[in-house]
Amino acid sequence: MIKKCVGILFGGCSAEHEVSLQSAKNIFDAIDRDKYKAVPIGIDKSGKWLLYDADSEIGFLRDVDNPQKISLNPNGTTVALMPGSGGELVHIDGSGGNTGGNTHVDVIFPVLHGPLGEDGSIQGLLKTVGVPFVGTPALGSAIGMDKDVMKRLLRDAGIPIAKFITLHSTAEIPDYDTVVKTLGVPYFVKPANMGSSVGVNKVHNESEYTRFVREAFRYDTKVIIEQFIKGRELECAVLGNDEPLASLPGEIKPAHEFYSYDAKYIDKAGAELIVPAKLPGEKVKEIQDLAVKTFKTLCAEGLSRIDFFMRDDGMVIVNEINTMPGFTKISMYPKLWEERGISYKALIDRLIELAVEHHQKELKLKTCYL
Repeated sequence: MIKKCVGILFGGCSAEHEVSLQSAKNIFDAIDRDKYKAVPIGIDKSGKWLLYDADSEIGFLRDVDNPQKISLNPNGTTVALMPGSGGELVHIDGSGGNTGGNTHVDVIFPVLHGPLGEDGSIQGLLKTVGVPFVGTPALGSAIGMDKDVMKRLLRDAGIPIAKFITLHSTAEIPDYDTVVKTLGVPYFVKPANMGSSVGVNKVHNESEYTRFVREAFRYDTKVIIEQFIKGRELECAVLGNDEPLASLPGEIKPAHEFYSYDAKYIDKAGAELIVPAKLPGEKVKEIQDLAVKTFKTLCAEGLSRIDFFMRDDGMVIVNEINTMPGFTKISMYPKLWEERGISYKALIDRLIELAVEHHQKELKLKTCYL
């Protein structure tokens, strides 16, 4: 059997660079070597693409066991993805010319988190190149990354969400008392286009409000102020294209005040993950149905993790979608499918199959009038 060459694309220019490195390492280690040849492709923080020899003892990462120090090995081969090539990586020398060597990949697994990786940017590039890729296409990725647009679409679809206010860097910022009248206190301040709780803070008073809004605007030109929902934090994994399936819900019990970046990726004791969550059967079905509806409403494909709050009165509220959830050792998405009997290796295999399935469907579409 001829092995498919799978380019694992990771790193990137976002604040979630290190999370991506952790996810990529897990995927690289778990992928079925009998079916696939894994090709690591790192994107450094300046945006340069680096190709690595998967069989090299040097490795593509440094300090892999330390999530605070993990970094990309800078000694890879500089490459560029050729538009219209169907997956041709052109090797580039120091002067910017082609070295004469190319590497072909059959599928790309873009395990990139945050802006320029999960926001439709890389997905648009991969579609232009003509190579199948794992995950949601450009439109759904962009929607899922922008919390303002995402929440407006969910609201219009009748899906329950928390109250929110959108701030723009070019507009006047409402004062603390005005926000409290609308949302109550405490409340959250978040960059609109960021994930992994980067730049997210919980506001308790006016001085925190001023400071945290300023911090959020460091990451985006648009900021979300969101109502605090007291209740259980639940997550549901979705897998599929036209007929997506939802996993059993899992529950997050943060040891920190909320499920922060450190709780997710740095502090091993930062949160307790309960898989599956202890819920009555009718509530499980309600969450699964909401997860699939959210997935379809936001134009997602391949995979996503849908995050919920469940209030003490039993009301379920959708918090957000994550179109490329973490694949680290402590990430919820693969744990939820393991509970359903789908191993990490089998999950990667299914995601690659879904990528090829979507690509083949698009190839059948007419691209010109005549």
